[in-house]
Amino acid sequence: MKTIFTTDGVPPKDRFRRWREVCEDRAVPIEQVSLVDAHFDATIDGAGIGGIEFTKFALKNLRSSTTARTIRHENHKPDHLLMSLVLTGSLKAEQNDRSSTDGAGDFAIRDTNTPWTVEHDGYSEVLSIAIPRARIESVLGPARLFASLTVEGHQPVATLARSFLMDMLAQGDRMSPEVAERMVGVGIDLIVASLAERIAREVPRPVHGSLVVQRAKAYVEANLHDQTLDPPQLACVVGVSLRRLQELFQERGRHISDWIWERRLAAAAQRLADPGYLHVQLGSLAYSCGFASQSHFSRRFKERYGLSPRDYRHRALSQAVAC
Repeated sequence: MKTIFTTDGVPPKDRFRRWREVCEDRAVPIEQVSLVDAHFDATIDGAGIGGIEFTKFALKNLRSSTTARTIRHENHKPDHLLMSLVLTGSLKAEQNDRSSTDGAGDFAIRDTNTPWTVEHDGYSEVLSIAIPRARIESVLGPARLFASLTVEGHQPVATLARSFLMDMLAQGDRMSPEVAERMVGVGIDLIVASLAERIAREVPRPVHGSLVVQRAKAYVEANLHDQTLDPPQLACVVGVSLRRLQELFQERGRHISDWIWERRLAAAAQRLADPGYLHVQLGSLAYSCGFASQSHFSRRFKERYGLSPRDYRHRALSQAVAC
């Protein structure tokens, strides 16, 4: 690998600025903060093998984050995923509601289209590989299924993948373009196999998402009477972020608030048609289904069923007697 940047010889006051410029050009647009007041020291080494960029970052005490703003930057790389392999030290990472501490030998995938945060507390060396998104997603599915999931370096396939990548880097400049491309293909296959091995130990994210939605729906059914029930409260109850819960419902073609109101209206319609609830006044029935007032209930009910609650009850009970 060739040295692309080093803070050696750069005036201390200019080091961090120069680092950010080179780093963003080499990797992706990113916001960075030095965690100490001391002079910043870092190096960047790079190599291109088989059309793939390999970059080694050596640094310390740094927090890096991609945000909605950086993702919109013109230099953003939406068609790539970044593999982050820790060579020395450790780093803390967060993405897609996952938090981890990656040590030497561990690696993870960062999805360039989703915000993430990485913190280097102390000195660390990290090898970053920009991999075409399709090379991984075509096998494992959308990046959200595995992004920021730590692949421990002691796992058998991960050990093999790491050794192969490091040997390939050492021999890269001696390979013909055709051989280099084939070797990179083998390396990516090993990365994919390592990820598949790691994913197999997890509750599959689609299954986990379905379980979260089921818990949310069960809670709503049991608490329709609660007028304060709203999406933030529901997200807290099932233990995910509001954003994640919204994503899960939207993946199933629903908005959380709309679904809550639909269940309240459906419960009201069921009770209006039940002779056992004939003695319950409309106002009490509305409150028991989570509506703040009878007028609000009547308006929403007529919008949904085309009849007022009173007329709906009358028609339903008349049909029941006729049968």
